[in-house]
Amino acid sequence: MLALDLSGRTAVVTGGVRGVGAGISRALLEAGADVVAVARRAPERLPEAGGRTASFASLDVRDPGAVQAFMGGLDRLDVLVNNAGGAPFLPVADGDLRTHLKIIELNLAAPLIMARAAAARMGPAGGAIIMISSVSAVRPSPGTAAYGAAKAGLESLTASLAVEWAPRVRVNAITLGMVRTEQAHLHYGDEAGIAAVERTVPLGRLADPYDVGEACVFLASDRASYVTGSSLLLHGGGERPAFLDAATANREG
Repeated sequence: MLALDLSGRTAVVTGGVRGVGAGISRALLEAGADVVAVARRAPERLPEAGGRTASFASLDVRDPGAVQAFMGGLDRLDVLVNNAGGAPFLPVADGDLRTHLKIIELNLAAPLIMARAAAARMGPAGGAIIMISSVSAVRPSPGTAAYGAAKAGLESLTASLAVEWAPRVRVNAITLGMVRTEQAHLHYGDEAGIAAVERTVPLGRLADPYDVGEACVFLASDRASYVTGSSLLLHGGGERPAFLDAATANREG
């Protein structure tokens, strides 16, 4: 296989110290990029790969002033991966309204803030911005409706920024299905529950965070020089339509 080389490039990964973000940071390091992983709190251990370790910066990606100061302190910026996000299970009628608004702020407003500051920092040479989206953006998301709505907005934002900032900055999204992280048990249960969920995926497993990272490496590389305004589905084939199991027609035996 032909390796993709990002040597000499600097990549910022929001939420880049754990879960999906750590997998992205490791893949970018493996490809030769200098990685700055940002989060609100420092981890016990930073992502490392290929004998190299990511650097860390404490940052609240929802704070425009802090983001601007952070971007101004970088020597260079070639790649931004807007990965920070997520949401607890919380039906819209439950919990405090402010909680739902904060979910939208983290998953939509923060990527806009980061992308705007990053595009200005990239300068004439340009670069690549990658938004980490979710299949919740393109299907019903009961229990995480605010999250799904924010991710749908993120996909629209991706398409619009790709047009506004072309040809200098390429902007793409990766639309994730289910990923196995250290917190998978909170979403899918114990090992038996995870195995049961994996059987619903055509490829037979949940994604690994490094799978997401490899897709980011491609979109950040020169091999994707004509790819912008796109959403790459990374979901192992998606979900089997429920009606197929409910219908009484076309059943074997």
